[in-house]
Amino acid sequence: MCCLNGGILVLAAIFSMTELIADEANSLPNVVIVFTDDQGYADVGVFGADGFETPHIDQIARDGCQFTSFYVAQAVCSASRAALLTGCYPNRIGIRGALGPGQKMGINSSETLLPEIFKQRGYATAIYGKWHLGDAPEFLPTRHGFDEYFGLPYSNDMWPKHPTAGDRFPPLPLIENETVIELNPDQTQLTKRYTEHAVDFIERNQAKPFFLYLAHSMPHVPIFASEDFTGTTKRGLYGDVISEIDWSVGQIQDTLKRLNLDQNTIIIYTSDNGPWLSYGAHGGSAKPLREGKGTAWEGGVRVPCVMSWPGHIPAGTVCNELAATIDILPTMANIIDAKLPRTKIDGKNILSLMLSEDEAKSPHDAYYYFWQDELHAVRSGPWKLHFPHTYRHVVEPGVDGQPGQQTYPKTEMALYNLDQDISESQNLLEQYPEVAGRLQRYALKARTELGDTLVKTEATERREPGRIK
Repeated sequence: MCCLNGGILVLAAIFSMTELIADEANSLPNVVIVFTDDQGYADVGVFGADGFETPHIDQIARDGCQFTSFYVAQAVCSASRAALLTGCYPNRIGIRGALGPGQKMGINSSETLLPEIFKQRGYATAIYGKWHLGDAPEFLPTRHGFDEYFGLPYSNDMWPKHPTAGDRFPPLPLIENETVIELNPDQTQLTKRYTEHAVDFIERNQAKPFFLYLAHSMPHVPIFASEDFTGTTKRGLYGDVISEIDWSVGQIQDTLKRLNLDQNTIIIYTSDNGPWLSYGAHGGSAKPLREGKGTAWEGGVRVPCVMSWPGHIPAGTVCNELAATIDILPTMANIIDAKLPRTKIDGKNILSLMLSEDEAKSPHDAYYYFWQDELHAVRSGPWKLHFPHTYRHVVEPGVDGQPGQQTYPKTEMALYNLDQDISESQNLLEQYPEVAGRLQRYALKARTELGDTLVKTEATERREPGRIK
């Protein structure tokens, strides 16, 4: 009898521990990040979209918070994605620009990526869509914390049909985990196929916490929409593409609701940089911001962002404080009680902004705008100081998927108050020299740590990217 009672007690203890583990897992929020490519600030309904509607993306804002001053770290593909996934300025980790096919570098295995943060707490992790942190096996998502991968290893224009590159690019690979399953896939089906994988992933992992990174290839040119969405908006093909992405968001929302997961899921929707204005009607809009992709003007680096988390983020709120993609990693680590990377990161915890806490302010004393290895600008509070630099400016937009004409004018040092002048049109440098001096001191710190080729300053705290021979 004693042994029997002892066995019962042991079994009871095991069942109790199992229930405790299950309860803890169920208390962890699921996280979905939808990251589009080259979607401009004004390409979402609540941000002023014209010619198409985004009801499902807008619903995230109605259910949660709209961030009006949300930034990427550089206005170009690989650098922007590196920042989101590591919480670092891309210059700190040696990833700049847009990595091409077969390039001998990528994300370093010593960097801790967002999915690895989630893996600490037992999350299932997946990426469907564009990766762009290296296409060699050593650099693929499945080597850096993702359980599953289905998508393109780099931009969808890096293929033999590129409008201006001739035969410079090899066939475009569609990869599942680490295997190329198709070459030059039908791009009209990409948004739909990514979405189908995302829905299936949620269904298969509904009993445990999961992190889903849905990194759409669109609306990066060349743009494609499936038959169901072609010709459905007043904005032409570009509007059709955004409409299909909005449908994709709706599929995610419907799946979460159907599985009773919607109340315990954080959804973040944003873009990797501003619109590619050179492509005219095939590019988006950043209005009322200045310029677009490839620049440190607001149109290049300020992007639409909405977040929801029922019961935590108050519905229908608006945050005008500065926040950025580099803040996602430390904020998620805080929410799920995971350890931050041992190496230095630049992102800050923005949970107080997400929750709309009273008098919550941006945790960034200064925010830095790099282009490649050049420090183009710095922001503190409402003030943004541009340093002398050349930048991309579209003179004549292209048509029918062809790029237009660009020039590279130079701006001299210029100071703007973004609260009063979001379009960066009134240079206040002469009126506020003391503000400019304060921002220059912030810039000195960034130059010392991360370098700045404009003033020939070498970095003292830059880490190497991953490299292969």
